Amino acid sequence: MKLTKRWLEGKNACLGGIRYFESLKTTSIDELFNNAIKDERFSDTNWVISRKLKRKDKIRYAVFAAKQVIDIYEEKYPDDNRPRKAIEAAERCIEKDIKNNRAAAADAAYAYAAADAAYADAAYAAYADAAAAAAYTAAAAADAAYAYAYAAAAYAAADAAAYAYADAAYVSNDVIKKEMYVKILTYGFELLKGVSDV
Repeated sequence: MKLTKRWLEGKNACLGGIRYFESLKTTSIDELFNNAIKDERFSDTNWVISRKLKRKDKIRYAVFAAKQVIDIYEEKYPDDNRPRKAIEAAERCIEKDIKNNRAAAADAAYAYAAADAAYADAAYAAYADAAAAAAYTAAAAADAAYAYAYAAAAYAAADAAAYAYADAAYVSNDVIKKEMYVKILTYGFELLKGVSDV
């Protein structure tokens, strides 16, 4: 499987990402992934993965990210199962991608049922609070299951999970965030290996 400048431009990749790709002088996805992880180009890697995956794998990717941090939310809000239900709604779309399952995922994501309690509790932006970011991750997973912007939702889920994990650990530097990002990106890359060129 290869990645090309033409594909990146066709997907409106940022100029910085295209220049980085060109600097590596390879089109091999394996080489690009390994270099991007080594160079800590996590956001760029997430961007490519979330756009290269097929629809169901985008949902799998988002669900995987959400499951990594759902405990953060449930520890803070043990009586609120809405984020868990959002993840389960997305999983039903993986199992059986039918209109009713997509509608259930839409309800969980669009109404922000998964994130409402955390947003209301956090007096500031969602990313500033680990539980809110975890809830947002679950909502993004449900969003990936029904939305037209599957790639954006998958990207958002992976990114929010990394922030939730870092915030929960009270880490001021990005060590924990990197650890979680690499775990999620590696899972996405494994999914990607089964995808034919787009």
